[in-house]
Amino acid sequence: MNEILETLRAPALLTATVAAGLQAGTYYTWASGVMPGLARTDDRTFVHTMQQMNIAIVNPVFMATFLGAPLLAGAAVLTSSSTARPWVIAGLALAIGTVAITAGGNIPLNNALDAAGAVDRITDLAGVRADFEDAWVRWNVARAVTSTASLACLAWAAWRS
Repeated sequence: MNEILETLRAPALLTATVAAGLQAGTYYTWASGVMPGLARTDDRTFVHTMQQMNIAIVNPVFMATFLGAPLLAGAAVLTSSSTARPWVIAGLALAIGTVAITAGGNIPLNNALDAAGAVDRITDLAGVRADFEDAWVRWNVARAVTSTASLACLAWAAWRS
């Protein structure tokens, strides 16, 4: 059994680190480019664009890393060496935190934006945007931090292995 775990150690940690990096890159890109760019648009463009992106992001490629990051970090915990394990556990906890932030913060805001209806039927686009934008940006920055910290922990664990 130890031989199997040792054989899986490097691939498990590598794939967990890559998934964490892809997640960190996603949220960093939203924080550093997408949302600042959308902040410069009018209310109709902002609401419509966010509604469309919230639909488009739920796809197999994104979901593979969104759910894969914590699952792969969990697998890496099981195969990690004793010197790296605390860092892998921290990476796992932070990956779970990223999912929790998304589930508790961003997704409810996305759902509320969707529930506002089609932009052509929303009478108060400015109000809908105001209820969404600042809170969504704050939650996204939080998950950018947790996913980047997860990546750092997993990379450090790989270095220690």
